[in-house]
Amino acid sequence: MARPIRNRRVFSEPEVIYFKPAGVPMRELEEVTLAVEELEALRLCDAEEINQKEASEKMNISQPTFHRLISSARKKIAKALTKGNAIRIEGGNFEILKKRF
Repeated sequence: MARPIRNRRVFSEPEVIYFKPAGVPMRELEEVTLAVEELEALRLCDAEEINQKEASEKMNISQPTFHRLISSARKKIAKALTKGNAIRIEGGNFEILKKRF
């Protein structure tokens, strides 16, 4: 039997949940869905410039799990940017913490 997925810590819900290329009608776009915890991994690693070990501790997950999250997020973002897809941020296994480290 598989291990249950543990909720990942995120520090706030995203204020913006949708990005799309300018000038392209929504009906013509394909979407890429980015989970909230994937966005948090991107924020910690790329925007805050925290190393993966520290970021994984903040999210209460293992470093290999963090690596899988960040790799998945980067792949989705790259696909959306190169193919002109919209990005929707929603879902995932997370809990919101109000207190920042």
